[in-house]
Amino acid sequence: MVLESFISPIKAENRPWTMLFLGFIYAVVAVFLSLWIFKQYSSLVMVFLTVVAVVPLVYNTLNMEEEKDRQLKSEMSLLKEHSKALKFFIYMFIGFVLGFVILYIFLPPDLVKLLFSSQLDTIDSINSRVSGKAIDTTNIFAQIFLNNIKVLMFCIFFAFFYGAGAIFILAWNASVISAAIGTFIRDKIGEYAASIGSLNVFNYFYLFNLGILRYFIHGIPEILAYFIGALAGGIISVAMINHDIESERFNNIMMDALDLTMLAIFVLFVAALVEVFITPLFF
Repeated sequence: MVLESFISPIKAENRPWTMLFLGFIYAVVAVFLSLWIFKQYSSLVMVFLTVVAVVPLVYNTLNMEEEKDRQLKSEMSLLKEHSKALKFFIYMFIGFVLGFVILYIFLPPDLVKLLFSSQLDTIDSINSRVSGKAIDTTNIFAQIFLNNIKVLMFCIFFAFFYGAGAIFILAWNASVISAAIGTFIRDKIGEYAASIGSLNVFNYFYLFNLGILRYFIHGIPEILAYFIGALAGGIISVAMINHDIESERFNNIMMDALDLTMLAIFVLFVAALVEVFITPLFF
């Protein structure tokens, strides 16, 4: 009753940057609670506890966004209003990632291996599929784009059937991205230490930002698309719960959800292009 009561959807939309700090707190608290109570299963429990902290906010936000669908007629006005919720969702996600990454870097290696065991297995599985089947950049692009579409569909269906349940997929993605970033940073720290000896604060700061940038260039658009999809599915779910299916406004709600879904697919297309053709130019 404490963590989930820190902020309301209206305050989050007016001050979206505060969600970065709250997301960080939610992630850190979830990690230490999972290690304390369910250490053997902490890689999944920490995601679950992070989700528990934000479900009330997400559910109330979906209710508020569905109410906007009933009040506003212009699709552009609706998209503008939805962008406020999407903005604080992105800040919250970044907070999750920063919390997980910092713990990944500074916790002992054995503890990190236990804490992110499921996430590291997922990364190994993704890397083996890409390197084993993709022959050229076109195949890599198609594989990444189709995989992201699959995740988007999961977000929409989870949001539809479980309301705010799509946040579990998004929090899980935050933990996987964090494990990838943390691994990249730790590997770079080892390389720097081997080549130049001891590292100073500037070196650590540089490598941290390098790791964040490497994955956020395409990661943020991907996550934005998933949030857009979750918002679309959640709006329909809330509309059905509120019996808006029987009202004349339901067609507008469905059209808004369809527009959001198409927008999410377009954003994923752009994100896949960036991941395949732009990110490798810098890393």
